[in-house]
Amino acid sequence: MSPETESYLSHLAVFGVRLGLSRIETLLLRLGNPEKKYKTIHITGTNGKGSAARFIADALTACGIKTGLYTSPHLVCYEERFEVDGGIISENDFEETILEVKRVTDEMAAEGEECPTQFEVLTAVAFLHFARQKVEYAVIEVGLGGLLDSTNVIVPEISVITNVTLEHADKCGGTLDGVAKHKAGIIKENIPVVTAAQGMPLDIIKKVAAEKNSKLYVLGEDFFVEKYEGKLLFSDNMGGTFNYFLKMNAPYQRENSAVAVETLSVLAKQEPRINKETSLKAISNSVWAGRFELLDGILLDGAHNPAGMSALRKSLDEIYPNEHRTFLLGVLADKAAEEMAKTILRPVDEVIITSPVSERAMKENQLLSIVKKYAKKVSVAKNINGGVLELKKREGLKIVCGSLYLIGAVRKLLNPTS
Repeated sequence: MSPETESYLSHLAVFGVRLGLSRIETLLLRLGNPEKKYKTIHITGTNGKGSAARFIADALTACGIKTGLYTSPHLVCYEERFEVDGGIISENDFEETILEVKRVTDEMAAEGEECPTQFEVLTAVAFLHFARQKVEYAVIEVGLGGLLDSTNVIVPEISVITNVTLEHADKCGGTLDGVAKHKAGIIKENIPVVTAAQGMPLDIIKKVAAEKNSKLYVLGEDFFVEKYEGKLLFSDNMGGTFNYFLKMNAPYQRENSAVAVETLSVLAKQEPRINKETSLKAISNSVWAGRFELLDGILLDGAHNPAGMSALRKSLDEIYPNEHRTFLLGVLADKAAEEMAKTILRPVDEVIITSPVSERAMKENQLLSIVKKYAKKVSVAKNINGGVLELKKREGLKIVCGSLYLIGAVRKLLNPTS
């Protein structure tokens, strides 16, 4: 990335998160509405939306359908957010597309229009890049919430809501009810919806889907997944039953993969190129960086909220029940660190504390005071590099979690060419 582009994106970050669709709608209109030049699948959820997006995109590509994938945040570089058939955008294409979007945002500013946020600019880059690459489908992951997220300008073939727990409540209504309403905000009139949500959030999703005349497919009601003889057994109310493996073998990926399989099954009703066997093989072989990923003897997981930590804890307890665990842990200040630590840690676990590379990072001493309540052996690393060096010295299972920013920095240290 050129210094000019890096400076531009850093400048945009100053504006922070400002939900709303007016700026992105104006920006896309001036760009010729590239988001309307291909079909889309829209995915939101508190956790698992990136993994579900990965599964779906890999399956579509395997079926011979040219497919874009837009996810966030990135782990190491911005280019990771934009893929076509599994390949990330080239530096040259990224620079050229950013410059085109910047030209339009500069025009907007000169005419007194409100400046788009960084995420809005990146979303416009994704839509424009996919149009220029002539993708047939684009799998679009929501950035935050859904209703007022800048990706919510699309009318997809299918809307997907992986799950709903309390996160980003300050920007999405202040309550679980409010968060659920924001997630359900991606549901469009007469567009099918696939979800693994439960409880009250599911009730809200059902209500919105009914109001929009949108057919709803619910995990545990319309389709099912269970572990059976070392495989995953998927079934639905239409009599479909089949099994598959997962290279991403964390137990929490069972639910995400089932959501992806159901989404593809629904989409296959209108897209004859989707082949069940080809899709399942692609899903079985999907990998997603930083999601229960073993790299150089260290397990990297992007769990960064209480629900994510709960899923990670269940996975660790199932796969590594008797291993001594040492965590390299860093979180952002706006996350529920107390609940996260309480969920993931056992008293016998060891913890090395560090700070993610982010202005929003929680200070080490603040996290230390929290973690000491739940683990007896806790230390503070001078920096992430020092934390990784200390982690490598430990016996047993070595885990990095708490923030995707931390995962990205550690992946870069462990695999500089990634």
